[in-house]
Amino acid sequence: MDEQPEAVAAASAGRPLDRRAELSEFLRSRRARLKPDDVGLPDFGRHRRVPGLRREELAQLAGVSVAYYTRLEQGNGRNVSAEILDSIARALRLTDAEHAHLIHLARPKGHKKKPAARQQQVRPALRQLLDTLDGVPAYVAGRRAEILAWNRMAAAVFGDWSELPATERNWARLVFLKPEYRELYVDWEQKAIDIVCALRMDAGCYPDDPRLSALVGELSVKSEEFRRLWATHDVKEKSHGVKRLNHPLVGELSLSYETFRVADDADQALITYHAEPHSPSAEALRLLASWGTDATRAVLSP
Repeated sequence: MDEQPEAVAAASAGRPLDRRAELSEFLRSRRARLKPDDVGLPDFGRHRRVPGLRREELAQLAGVSVAYYTRLEQGNGRNVSAEILDSIARALRLTDAEHAHLIHLARPKGHKKKPAARQQQVRPALRQLLDTLDGVPAYVAGRRAEILAWNRMAAAVFGDWSELPATERNWARLVFLKPEYRELYVDWEQKAIDIVCALRMDAGCYPDDPRLSALVGELSVKSEEFRRLWATHDVKEKSHGVKRLNHPLVGELSLSYETFRVADDADQALITYHAEPHSPSAEALRLLASWGTDATRAVLSP
Protein backbone atom coordinates (compact mmCIF):
# COMPACT_ATOMS: atom_id res chain seq x y z
CA MET A 1 0.00 0.00 0.00
CA ASP A 2 1.39 3.41 -0.95
CA GLU A 3 1.73 6.17 1.60
CA GLN A 4 -1.38 8.37 1.82
CA PRO A 5 -1.18 11.49 -0.42
CA GLU A 6 -1.72 13.87 2.48
CA ALA A 7 1.16 12.29 4.39
CA VAL A 8 3.44 12.71 1.40
CA ALA A 9 2.34 16.31 0.96
CA ALA A 10 2.97 17.10 4.63
CA ALA A 11 6.41 15.55 4.51
CA SER A 12 7.37 17.31 1.28
CA ALA A 13 6.44 20.61 2.91
CA GLY A 14 8.81 19.82 5.77
CA ARG A 15 6.02 19.48 8.32
CA PRO A 16 6.61 17.02 11.18
CA LEU A 17 5.64 13.42 10.65
CA ASP A 18 2.41 12.48 12.42
CA ARG A 19 3.55 10.25 15.28
CA ARG A 20 0.02 8.95 15.92
CA ALA A 21 -0.36 7.95 12.28
CA GLU A 22 3.09 6.36 12.33
CA LEU A 23 2.19 4.32 15.43
CA SER A 24 -1.12 3.24 13.93
CA GLU A 25 0.33 2.15 10.60
CA PHE A 26 3.28 0.40 12.23
CA LEU A 27 1.06 -1.72 14.48
CA ARG A 28 -1.33 -2.53 11.63
CA SER A 29 1.53 -3.60 9.37
CA ARG A 30 3.10 -5.82 12.05
CA ARG A 31 -0.25 -7.44 12.85
CA ALA A 32 -1.00 -8.05 9.16
CA ARG A 33 2.17 -10.07 8.64
CA LEU A 34 1.27 -12.64 11.35
CA LYS A 35 -0.90 -15.64 10.51
CA PRO A 36 -2.91 -17.54 13.12
CA ASP A 37 -0.72 -20.59 12.59
CA ASP A 38 2.32 -18.49 13.52
CA VAL A 39 1.01 -17.99 17.05
CA GLY A 40 -0.85 -21.26 17.60
CA LEU A 41 -4.36 -19.99 16.87
CA PRO A 42 -6.94 -21.77 14.67
CA ASP A 43 -7.26 -20.46 11.13
CA PHE A 44 -10.78 -20.28 9.77
CA GLY A 45 -9.49 -19.71 6.26
CA ARG A 46 -11.95 -18.06 3.89
CA HIS A 47 -14.02 -16.70 6.77
CA ARG A 48 -11.26 -14.25 7.74
CA ARG A 49 -11.89 -10.72 6.54
CA VAL A 50 -8.48 -9.22 7.28
CA PRO A 51 -4.92 -10.27 6.45
CA GLY A 52 -3.03 -11.53 9.44
CA LEU A 53 -4.35 -11.54 12.99
CA ARG A 54 -7.53 -9.83 14.10
CA ARG A 55 -7.28 -7.14 16.75
CA GLU A 56 -9.05 -9.32 19.29
CA GLU A 57 -6.59 -12.16 18.65
CA LEU A 58 -3.62 -9.88 19.12
CA ALA A 59 -5.15 -8.40 22.27
CA GLN A 60 -5.67 -11.90 23.67
CA LEU A 61 -2.06 -12.84 22.98
CA ALA A 62 -0.81 -9.62 24.60
CA GLY A 63 -3.08 -9.97 27.63
CA VAL A 64 -4.87 -6.64 27.16
CA SER A 65 -8.46 -5.75 26.42
CA VAL A 66 -9.59 -5.38 22.82
CA ALA A 67 -10.68 -1.80 23.53
CA TYR A 68 -7.25 -0.92 24.96
CA TYR A 69 -5.38 -2.40 22.02
CA THR A 70 -7.75 -0.74 19.55
CA ARG A 71 -7.05 2.66 21.07
CA LEU A 72 -3.34 2.01 20.82
CA GLU A 73 -3.58 0.90 17.20
CA GLN A 74 -5.54 4.05 16.45
CA GLY A 75 -2.46 6.00 17.52
CA ASN A 76 -3.40 6.81 21.11
CA GLY A 77 -0.32 5.69 22.97
CA ARG A 78 -0.48 8.18 25.82
CA ASN A 79 0.26 6.74 29.25
CA VAL A 80 0.89 3.25 27.90
CA SER A 81 3.25 1.39 30.21
CA ALA A 82 6.53 -0.24 29.26
CA GLU A 83 5.12 -3.59 30.42
CA ILE A 84 2.15 -3.33 28.04
CA LEU A 85 4.42 -2.41 25.15
CA ASP A 86 6.66 -5.37 25.98
CA SER A 87 3.65 -7.68 25.92
CA ILE A 88 2.46 -6.33 22.59
CA ALA A 89 5.97 -6.58 21.17
CA ARG A 90 6.14 -10.25 22.18
CA ALA A 91 2.70 -10.94 20.72
CA LEU A 92 3.70 -9.29 17.45
CA ARG A 93 7.03 -11.16 17.38
CA LEU A 94 8.91 -7.87 17.01
CA THR A 95 12.65 -7.78 16.54
CA ASP A 96 14.78 -5.72 18.93
CA ALA A 97 14.86 -2.86 16.41
CA GLU A 98 11.09 -3.01 15.92
CA HIS A 99 10.54 -3.11 19.68
CA ALA A 100 12.67 0.01 20.12
CA HIS A 101 10.79 1.71 17.29
CA LEU A 102 7.46 0.91 18.95
CA ILE A 103 8.64 2.46 22.22
CA HIS A 104 9.81 5.62 20.41
CA LEU A 105 6.44 5.99 18.72
CA ALA A 106 4.27 5.20 21.71
CA ARG A 107 6.30 6.91 24.44
CA PRO A 108 7.95 9.94 22.87
CA LYS A 109 9.24 11.52 26.07
CA GLY A 110 12.77 12.81 25.90
CA HIS A 111 12.90 13.45 22.16
CA LYS A 112 13.23 17.18 21.66
CA LYS A 113 13.00 19.14 18.46
CA LYS A 114 16.12 21.26 18.76
CA PRO A 115 18.79 18.52 18.98
CA ALA A 116 17.38 16.76 15.90
CA ALA A 117 17.62 19.90 13.78
CA ARG A 118 21.16 20.79 14.85
CA GLN A 119 23.89 20.16 12.29
CA GLN A 120 25.97 17.15 13.27
CA GLN A 121 29.70 17.70 13.57
CA VAL A 122 32.43 15.07 13.32
CA ARG A 123 35.16 15.46 15.92
CA PRO A 124 38.61 16.35 14.49
CA ALA A 125 40.14 13.27 16.09
CA LEU A 126 37.60 11.05 14.34
CA ARG A 127 38.43 12.70 11.01
CA GLN A 128 42.10 12.01 11.69
CA LEU A 129 41.28 8.37 12.39
CA LEU A 130 39.56 8.12 9.00
CA ASP A 131 42.70 9.36 7.28
CA THR A 132 44.91 6.85 9.10
CA LEU A 133 42.83 3.89 7.88
CA ASP A 134 45.10 3.38 4.89
CA GLY A 135 43.63 0.96 2.36
CA VAL A 136 40.33 0.72 4.30
CA PRO A 137 37.28 2.47 2.81
CA ALA A 138 35.57 4.21 5.73
CA TYR A 139 33.10 7.01 6.35
CA VAL A 140 31.00 8.52 9.13
CA ALA A 141 27.24 8.55 8.66
CA GLY A 142 24.75 10.53 10.74
CA ARG A 143 21.02 11.05 11.02
CA ARG A 144 18.87 11.08 7.89
CA ALA A 145 21.47 8.85 6.17
CA GLU A 146 23.79 11.85 5.81
CA ILE A 147 27.44 11.27 4.90
CA LEU A 148 29.43 13.45 7.28
CA ALA A 149 33.06 12.53 6.63
CA TRP A 150 35.05 9.98 4.61
CA ASN A 151 38.56 8.97 3.67
CA ARG A 152 40.33 8.68 0.33
CA MET A 153 39.57 4.97 -0.07
CA ALA A 154 35.87 5.52 0.50
CA ALA A 155 35.96 8.10 -2.30
CA ALA A 156 37.74 5.60 -4.55
CA VAL A 157 35.10 2.93 -3.92
CA PHE A 158 31.89 4.95 -3.65
CA GLY A 159 32.69 8.17 -5.51
CA ASP A 160 34.15 11.54 -4.61
CA TRP A 161 31.42 13.05 -2.47
CA SER A 162 33.36 16.31 -2.19
CA GLU A 163 32.20 17.06 -5.74
CA LEU A 164 28.57 17.01 -4.60
CA PRO A 165 26.72 19.82 -2.83
CA ALA A 166 26.49 19.16 0.91
CA THR A 167 22.73 18.51 0.70
CA GLU A 168 23.31 15.67 -1.78
CA ARG A 169 25.82 13.86 0.43
CA ASN A 170 23.07 11.60 1.63
CA TRP A 171 22.76 7.86 1.10
CA ALA A 172 19.01 8.02 0.52
CA ARG A 173 19.32 10.63 -2.23
CA LEU A 174 22.25 8.79 -3.82
CA VAL A 175 20.60 5.37 -3.83
CA PHE A 176 17.15 6.45 -4.98
CA LEU A 177 17.93 9.40 -7.22
CA LYS A 178 21.35 8.69 -8.76
CA PRO A 179 21.41 6.05 -11.55
CA GLU A 180 25.14 5.52 -10.93
CA TYR A 181 24.40 3.97 -7.55
CA ARG A 182 21.79 1.63 -8.99
CA GLU A 183 24.59 0.30 -11.19
CA LEU A 184 27.16 0.31 -8.38
CA TYR A 185 25.25 -2.06 -6.05
CA VAL A 186 24.83 -5.60 -7.32
CA ASP A 187 21.86 -6.03 -4.96
CA TRP A 188 20.45 -2.52 -5.25
CA GLU A 189 17.08 -3.54 -3.77
CA GLN A 190 18.65 -4.69 -0.50
CA LYS A 191 20.67 -1.50 -0.20
CA ALA A 192 17.50 0.51 -0.78
CA ILE A 193 15.66 -1.49 1.90
CA ASP A 194 18.49 -0.92 4.39
CA ILE A 195 18.35 2.84 3.80
CA VAL A 196 14.57 3.06 4.23
CA CYS A 197 14.65 0.94 7.38
CA ALA A 198 17.27 3.25 8.88
CA LEU A 199 15.21 6.33 7.97
CA ARG A 200 12.16 4.77 9.63
CA MET A 201 14.18 4.35 12.82
CA ASP A 202 15.18 8.01 12.62
CA ALA A 203 11.57 9.02 12.08
CA GLY A 204 10.55 7.20 15.25
CA CYS A 205 13.23 8.97 17.28
CA TYR A 206 12.90 12.43 15.70
CA PRO A 207 9.46 12.89 14.09
CA ASP A 208 9.73 16.67 14.57
CA ASP A 209 12.91 16.95 12.51
CA PRO A 210 11.93 19.20 9.55
CA ARG A 211 14.93 18.12 7.46
CA LEU A 212 14.01 14.47 7.83
CA SER A 213 10.39 15.22 6.92
CA ALA A 214 11.52 17.20 3.87
CA LEU A 215 13.81 14.35 2.79
CA VAL A 216 11.01 11.78 3.08
CA GLY A 217 8.70 14.08 1.15
CA GLU A 218 11.22 14.71 -1.61
CA LEU A 219 11.97 11.01 -2.08
CA SER A 220 8.27 10.12 -1.95
CA VAL A 221 7.59 12.52 -4.80
CA LYS A 222 10.61 11.58 -6.93
CA SER A 223 10.91 7.82 -6.41
CA GLU A 224 8.18 5.22 -6.76
CA GLU A 225 10.50 2.63 -5.22
CA PHE A 226 10.99 4.77 -2.14
CA ARG A 227 7.20 5.20 -1.74
CA ARG A 228 6.74 1.44 -1.96
CA LEU A 229 9.41 0.65 0.61
CA TRP A 230 8.43 3.49 2.96
CA ALA A 231 4.87 2.18 3.06
CA THR A 232 6.03 -1.18 4.48
CA HIS A 233 6.96 0.48 7.82
CA ASP A 234 9.88 -1.94 8.17
CA VAL A 235 12.66 -1.05 10.60
CA LYS A 236 15.95 -2.78 11.33
CA GLU A 237 19.54 -2.07 12.24
CA LYS A 238 22.37 -3.74 10.34
CA SER A 239 25.71 -3.47 12.10
CA HIS A 240 27.67 -5.78 9.81
CA GLY A 241 27.38 -7.75 6.63
CA VAL A 242 28.67 -8.04 3.07
CA LYS A 243 28.06 -5.72 0.13
CA ARG A 244 28.77 -6.64 -3.47
CA LEU A 245 29.64 -3.76 -5.76
CA ASN A 246 30.11 -3.46 -9.50
CA HIS A 247 32.85 -0.83 -9.60
CA PRO A 248 33.32 0.92 -12.97
CA LEU A 249 37.13 0.57 -12.81
CA VAL A 250 37.90 -2.76 -11.11
CA GLY A 251 34.69 -4.73 -11.61
CA GLU A 252 32.98 -6.74 -8.89
CA LEU A 253 33.96 -6.19 -5.28
CA SER A 254 32.83 -8.25 -2.30
CA LEU A 255 33.39 -6.20 0.84
CA SER A 256 32.52 -6.92 4.46
CA TYR A 257 31.41 -3.94 6.51
CA GLU A 258 31.39 -3.21 10.22
CA THR A 259 29.49 -0.41 11.97
CA PHE A 260 30.80 1.29 15.10
CA ARG A 261 28.58 3.76 16.96
CA VAL A 262 30.38 6.89 18.15
CA ALA A 263 30.44 6.87 21.94
CA ASP A 264 29.55 10.52 22.50
CA ASP A 265 26.96 10.70 19.69
CA ALA A 266 24.94 7.53 19.11
CA ASP A 267 23.44 9.11 15.99
CA GLN A 268 26.85 8.95 14.29
CA ALA A 269 28.45 5.74 13.10
CA LEU A 270 31.84 4.86 11.64
CA ILE A 271 31.44 2.30 8.84
CA THR A 272 34.47 0.43 7.54
CA TYR A 273 34.84 -1.99 4.62
CA HIS A 274 37.41 -4.68 4.04
CA ALA A 275 38.01 -7.55 1.66
CA GLU A 276 38.93 -11.16 2.38
CA PRO A 277 42.75 -11.35 2.51
CA HIS A 278 44.38 -12.50 -0.75
CA SER A 279 41.02 -12.39 -2.55
CA PRO A 280 40.36 -10.74 -5.94
CA SER A 281 38.51 -7.99 -4.06
CA ALA A 282 41.55 -7.33 -1.87
CA GLU A 283 43.70 -6.99 -4.98
CA ALA A 284 41.11 -4.65 -6.52
CA LEU A 285 41.23 -2.43 -3.43
CA ARG A 286 45.03 -2.28 -3.70
CA LEU A 287 44.68 -1.20 -7.32
CA LEU A 288 42.22 1.55 -6.40
CA ALA A 289 44.56 2.75 -3.65
CA SER A 290 47.48 2.93 -6.09
CA TRP A 291 45.47 4.98 -8.59
CA GLY A 292 44.77 7.66 -5.99
CA THR A 293 42.67 10.60 -7.18
CA ASP A 294 42.18 9.04 -10.62
CA ALA A 295 39.90 6.44 -9.02
CA THR A 296 37.77 8.81 -6.95
CA ARG A 297 35.75 10.29 -9.81
CA ALA A 298 34.79 7.02 -11.50
CA VAL A 299 31.52 6.29 -9.71
CA LEU A 300 30.04 9.76 -10.06
CA SER A 301 31.31 10.42 -13.57
CA PRO A 302 28.53 11.05 -16.10
